[in-house]
Amino acid sequence: MSTGEGVGARLVLVLGGTSDARVLAARLDGVPGVRVVSSLAGRTSAPVLPVGETRVGGFGGVAGLARWLRERRVAAVVDATHPFAARISANAVAACDEVGVPLVRLQRPGWSAVAGDDWHWVDSAHAAARLLPDLAERVFLTTGRLETAPYAAADALWFLLRSVEPPTDLLPRQCEVLLSRGPFTVADEIALMRDRRIDAVVTKDSGGALTAAKLTAARHLGLPVVLLRRPPITAAIRVEDADAAARWVLTSAG
Repeated sequence: MSTGEGVGARLVLVLGGTSDARVLAARLDGVPGVRVVSSLAGRTSAPVLPVGETRVGGFGGVAGLARWLRERRVAAVVDATHPFAARISANAVAACDEVGVPLVRLQRPGWSAVAGDDWHWVDSAHAAARLLPDLAERVFLTTGRLETAPYAAADALWFLLRSVEPPTDLLPRQCEVLLSRGPFTVADEIALMRDRRIDAVVTKDSGGALTAAKLTAARHLGLPVVLLRRPPITAAIRVEDADAAARWVLTSAG
């Protein structure tokens, strides 16, 4: 049990599932007068758990989250979900506005191209699928297991799909599924791309160092990278790292 738990402790809800959320939970664990509950969406069967108290599963939309915040008298919410988890982020803004709970969005900066990068920005998976035939024949698809259907009609292309869990959406006809959890080294990514004769990479602008090795590998091999832009942030208050989020909690969860 965290030393922050007890009568009068301020309850902080961390909407997590990311490495940043886990770092934040560790920063706040044991802080006197603060009790942290980390919430995971439950999309993976064996998630990496943060320290401290956790809950798994959705809240039931805006109304369910607002009710959860109200019933537990939550003092503050940190939205540290994945940069592409647009629905839960929007729900958090609406629910916190309804209940009057302070909210901060913790989101690490996106990636920036450097010399040698050949990046192609798109706004959706459908746009990426339309672009790919002009760039490649063998594609390394690293956007996760949930949005593969837009690539299913690309019959002329071969795909290597890497994800933590088996995909649940429609797959391309020519597709190899590789189940693996990062982080990955640059050397490993180069070896994988060479072995599968990859000539383009598709990924989301997740940011951070844990999944950036594929970008370095693509640069080393001279391969084009198609990047999906992040959805816009709707939260009014934003921070870019766990330390800043922890400071915000300690000053805002009153």
